[in-house]
Amino acid sequence: MGLTRRRILQGVGALSLLAGRFAAPAAAQSATAAPVGEVPPILFVHGNGDHAALWITTVWRMESSGVPRERMFAINFTDPMARTDDKVAQAGRSSTEDARRELTDAIKELKQRTGAARVALVGNSRGGNAIRNVIRSGSGGDVSHAVLCGTLNHGVYAWDEGLGNEFNGRGPFLLGLNEGETEVTAGTAFLTLRSDGLDKFAQGDGRFVGKPGVATNITSEGPALKGATNLVLGAVDHRETAFHPRAFREIYKFIAGREPPRIEIVSEPVVRLSGLVTGLPEGVPTNRPVSGATVDIYHVSAETGERVGGPLHSSQTGADGRWGPAQVDPSWPLEFVLTSPGAVTTHIYRSPFPRSSDIVHLRPARPLGAADAAAGAVVLMSRPRGYFGLPRDIVLFDGKEPSDVKSGVPTDSVTTLRLADAGRPVAAIFNQERIVIRAWPAAENRIAVAELTY
Repeated sequence: MGLTRRRILQGVGALSLLAGRFAAPAAAQSATAAPVGEVPPILFVHGNGDHAALWITTVWRMESSGVPRERMFAINFTDPMARTDDKVAQAGRSSTEDARRELTDAIKELKQRTGAARVALVGNSRGGNAIRNVIRSGSGGDVSHAVLCGTLNHGVYAWDEGLGNEFNGRGPFLLGLNEGETEVTAGTAFLTLRSDGLDKFAQGDGRFVGKPGVATNITSEGPALKGATNLVLGAVDHRETAFHPRAFREIYKFIAGREPPRIEIVSEPVVRLSGLVTGLPEGVPTNRPVSGATVDIYHVSAETGERVGGPLHSSQTGADGRWGPAQVDPSWPLEFVLTSPGAVTTHIYRSPFPRSSDIVHLRPARPLGAADAAAGAVVLMSRPRGYFGLPRDIVLFDGKEPSDVKSGVPTDSVTTLRLADAGRPVAAIFNQERIVIRAWPAAENRIAVAELTY
């Protein structure tokens, strides 16, 4: 499947549609430093069920450290969810071969657009599987650096049943990637980043995959690879292995060959936002564009969530699913109202955007269900770039610690609150980020979401 300009724009948004590359190191253990003042272009690869927007903060940090926006690209896999059995077609899901083909096309397009001889790839979770598969399948000459963040390199489990699953360490896919004395491919520098015991997909007990008390035969060292540079980031969760500031430091340092000049995100005076609207057909997340969706954006009060004036932006998506661009102030909290065909009307509240992005991708919230029937309003707090960890994190929703967030290993990225009445403000607090949203009437088929940035 060729990667057309339209598909590139869907995946990248403002990231100037590309993904870059690095100087190619001769061995897998050490990276070749980029020339002083120049960091190669970077291609970011998302994980299972995710999309390019998860890399927004990483891209902002890269930009703030001097990497030009046009030298970065974040891919959107068409159908980001893995199949139950890799060899058996499943509606709305993709095989390892599908992912390999799409990533190969993205690399080719990136090389053509930048004129670079090789590219650098940074992947989270399943994205790392695709990266390893591309390199091992013969594209290693196109890839100088591979950074694998929380990648399931030896599986979520290693069992004799379900061998066709992509995440089974005893299955043919992972056995093929890991065969040989070294588990990396010569000519590409490999870095793995992992958690010190808090990655829910690198646990010895099967309770996180529905089999409590059954040994997974995987440990916290599962993401490490023989022949790679393997680093432990500390008490980060599965997603934070890619999106935490600690991860950014190691990603930048490995690619550039030096410490990043800064970790914080530097604001721009004028911010322009745009993105792609996708959906959840039959409950399965997809990155296929949705046409006929309406996106309205409002400036809201940081203290009450109430709208300040009329809409800043209104647009309807066409066949490419794109919305925007919208110009906003970097100090404004925002409300995005997504009205998508056949979906619940979703009010997404966000902290101020310090920098521009055109990978502000939007999906509607999950449909209202039987458990919501008696509620006057349903509100969610969502953390796309990590999980809620108790007691590691401060998590308060409407003044209380959520009852549906489990303690110990962080496993939950969404918490739900059902209110008797609509129309009032609800504060969502995660550590130092605070978003105040409005509770919209569930009877009108509406859900409000506090979507955390960090």
